Amino acid sequence: MMKPSQLLFGTAGTPKSSRKRNSISGIERVKELGLGCMELEFVRGVKMGEATAADVRKRSQDEDISLSVHGPYYINLNSQEPEKIDASIERIYRSSRIGSLCGARNIVFHPAYYHKDQPEKVYEKVFSLLEQLESRLNDEGIEVILRPETTGKGTQFGSLEENVRLGAELENVLPCIDFAHLHARSNGAENSYDEFSATLELVENELGREGLDDMHMHVSGIEYSEKGERNHLNLDDSDMQYSELMHALKDFKVKGLLICESPDNEVDALLLKTTYDRL
Repeated sequence: MMKPSQLLFGTAGTPKSSRKRNSISGIERVKELGLGCMELEFVRGVKMGEATAADVRKRSQDEDISLSVHGPYYINLNSQEPEKIDASIERIYRSSRIGSLCGARNIVFHPAYYHKDQPEKVYEKVFSLLEQLESRLNDEGIEVILRPETTGKGTQFGSLEENVRLGAELENVLPCIDFAHLHARSNGAENSYDEFSATLELVENELGREGLDDMHMHVSGIEYSEKGERNHLNLDDSDMQYSELMHALKDFKVKGLLICESPDNEVDALLLKTTYDRL
């Protein structure tokens, strides 16, 4: 589960053209397409068993495909109901345990909602819960990086600044930067070379060069309103300036995993890789 020595491109889940809809078929298809990584989608729950996870790990190693995990959507570390917080922690833990058995190093999740609380109060709560989970994972020898994702709506905890701060203050936590979510959350900003560069500068300033050498990113087209994210789109059906983003990533010599979450995930992952490689 070593971090990549370059920038790898891949799909959120199994590519659409995979012969079967399972993870092993997805890994094989990612390799055939000339991509380098795939995110295992546990978004509806962690339903994979240990035996399957071992098979997934072996196939990913054989094909030299880096894996990550997207945890369940039903996570809210600022729920008003304690039992829902406990369930959320358990979902991240299970994603980490099974993901680790698969050989995945990065565990992505949407952290919380603000509800009516002040952002700093929510930050302190999320920080404390992740610190406790980090300790539990360490005690059990589960070596993963927890990746709170930048979220697409202003009602959701998970701004760029919040997630980078968590990465700076917790040992095994780093942000997952979703550039489409940043674009939607800002109601159409965060979509130029200068703005992408400012995001990468913030990462480097707060996390050091290590932050840029070990990034996990999501990219897609996105439809949004003044309230933020509505739904993901294919890149060419959106206003996402992905070529400028690829330019910024190359100029900053970013390494890590770039996961495409477009509806047509493999076509857009290849489009991003081709655009990047031509620069």
